[in-house]
Amino acid sequence: MQLPLPAPRRRRAAPGPAEPGSRHKVVGLFAGVGGIERGLHRTGHETILLCENEPTAVAVLEHHFPSVNLHRDIRDLRALPAETTLVAGGFPCQDLSQAGKTAGISGERSGLVDEVFRLIAAQRTPWVLLENVQFMLQLDRGRAMDRVAAAFESLGYKWAYRVVDSRSFGLPQRRRRVYFLASLDGDPRTVLFADEAGTRDTDAVEQASVACGFYWTEGIRGLGWAVDAVPTLKGGSTIGIPSSPAILLPDGRVVVPDIRDAERMQGFPAGWTKAAETVSRAGARWKLVGNAVTVLAAQWLGRRMLHPGLVRDFHVARLRECRWPSAAWNVGDGRFSVVASEWPVRRKHQSLEKFLRFPPKPLSLKATTGFLARAERSTLHFPARLLDSLRAHAHALDIAASATQRSAVTPRSRERLSA
Repeated sequence: MQLPLPAPRRRRAAPGPAEPGSRHKVVGLFAGVGGIERGLHRTGHETILLCENEPTAVAVLEHHFPSVNLHRDIRDLRALPAETTLVAGGFPCQDLSQAGKTAGISGERSGLVDEVFRLIAAQRTPWVLLENVQFMLQLDRGRAMDRVAAAFESLGYKWAYRVVDSRSFGLPQRRRRVYFLASLDGDPRTVLFADEAGTRDTDAVEQASVACGFYWTEGIRGLGWAVDAVPTLKGGSTIGIPSSPAILLPDGRVVVPDIRDAERMQGFPAGWTKAAETVSRAGARWKLVGNAVTVLAAQWLGRRMLHPGLVRDFHVARLRECRWPSAAWNVGDGRFSVVASEWPVRRKHQSLEKFLRFPPKPLSLKATTGFLARAERSTLHFPARLLDSLRAHAHALDIAASATQRSAVTPRSRERLSA
């Protein structure tokens, strides 16, 4: 399926092609809390316009990018600034992710990517960077990805994409995301495929010796188990409730990380989303962090845009219809699959347990018993020590709660009870 494109009466002239190594003038669409923009800023690129409509995210953007013009609704954005050389954005994934309703690329939220094509059809921006969930490659038998690729091709763009794991940058979060880069005049492969580090072998790690992350909100159909890392930070449940991962520590404690450590797992400084509390409750920060783009991934891309490299000698093959691999490109001679790992670089790894800078909280008794109840009904295979540790954790919390209740009974209330 090909995305229908508008036919504007008059097209605005785009700026000249951004030469390899030039610093970009960036328009950040679906900016969230500015993960892409912060990463690009750290490598010398400049954001000239932001677009975001979530009030809590807007509060964060206004705090950290006070001098950048902020537009609230992409549907009302009539045109890009004339000097734009890079349009970037992690378009909404609610209709694409496994955690969401998987309505597809035409869903109410994810269908907003059409607005990106409306804008670049009117003004042929030299470069475009999109980010989204890895599941979009499989959704609807690959039609979502085909629609995006076909839209760029019809506009004359060369494109490449690669699934990248945030652990590649030394962060203890297993987060696999598609980074899709398109260009009118450059070669996006010199950015996405100039680096290759190979996958880190986590299977060789003795799980009992390291902290492991999982989702306490699951237990029937999934677990999200991650060795020496947390599973992908989420924007929230299907009914809009933000959810944090849990961590099983080597000593058997089961804890929930502090929101400030979650921010750091996305590459932000601790406290980056604090401004959201001026317009909403503190728990809303989990959704913002879960929906964000990893800063260090954007920083890697920004650096490669400044310093393009030689394309590595990957094995490539003609792309089979409706089968989208973890990496591919079309630079004018057809679509090709690329055998590239999800680890373009391998930054120094810091163990999850040592990464935690702020005191975590014990997973609550309600959350623990709820997970155990679901796990006992499921047919999933759980890591050997997980359920035993959770039962011990629940027992300890129950004893502590009983002790607290007994200590709260005053002498007078004892007299009333005895009477």
